Amino acid sequence: MTVARILVVEDDPDVALLVSTRLRRASHEVSTASDGQAGLDAVRSERPDLVVLDWMMPRLTGIQVCQAIREDPDVAHTRVVLLTARAQDQDMAAAYAAGVDDYILKPFDAKDLVARVDALLTA
Repeated sequence: MTVARILVVEDDPDVALLVSTRLRRASHEVSTASDGQAGLDAVRSERPDLVVLDWMMPRLTGIQVCQAIREDPDVAHTRVVLLTARAQDQDMAAAYAAGVDDYILKPFDAKDLVARVDALLTA
């Protein structure tokens, strides 16, 4: 298993705590941000290996954050997982068009989330 630096960007403190706790238990270094702009700033300053992004957040959406990551050559290689309740086909298409690497629906299974994160990190 790869130990990685992971940023969790989630405005719901309970979800952020669950995700970060599970990823720490999987031996990853985890930091958090509670809105899209803070998340984007953290990506640029911390240079995480992977970002777990909520879609609907204050200041910037997860899609806007992902697009900004992909447009910035310094962090464009960062893996992005979108964690969202938006389950429509057009939402998934928009997310992949923005450059997400994986799309996980809420409610989610924490073991599945960790397995998918680990798979992206070793890909």
